Order: sequence, then C-alpha cells, then structure tokens
Amino acid sequence: MVQKTYYKTKDYCKVKFTFAADNADSIRILGLNNDWKQSITMSKKKDGTFSADVNLPKESKHEFKYLVNENLWLNEPEVESVPNEFGGSNSLIVL
Repeated sequence: MVQKTYYKTKDYCKVKFTFAADNADSIRILGLNNDWKQSITMSKKKDGTFSADVNLPKESKHEFKYLVNENLWLNEPEVESVPNEFGGSNSLIVL
C-alpha cells in the first residue's frame, strides 16, 4: 500500500510504503529517484508487514520494485505498473 501526504508549504510529499510478503525476513525498495543501486530498507512490524516513510519531490514520477529476502522482485499491487527494459514491469508512483 502507498499513502501520500502532501504539505502546502513543502516541495516534497511524504510517502508511506507498506508491504507484506509470505515468509519475508527483509524487504527493500529500489528505483525511487531513478536510483537502482541505493535501497531503502523497510522496517518489519509486529503484524508481519513492512513499512518505510520516504520524502519524494512533488510533481514527479518514480518507478520502483520491492526486493524481498534479497532474491524476489515484486511490484506494489495497488499502483500502476509500467514495462521495464528487461521484459517485466515496475511499479509507478505519480506525485
């Protein structure tokens, strides 16, 4: 799930990412700000879901994927998907 919080006086939007995957020990977000090398590590909650808060520029688009347990790439099911250069797809968030 992706929740967006806009601020009138700020040039960014706070985005809360929440994701659950069966048997997940770790989940990272890659691709935000077109950065596929630097990841954002999500925190595991008591209910087994993972979450992370990220500030992203307003009026921007970001492709991303979740990397689960360092070997499984998954998309966010609640946002649009776009084709990627590898024949698969990436999640797309529009702010």
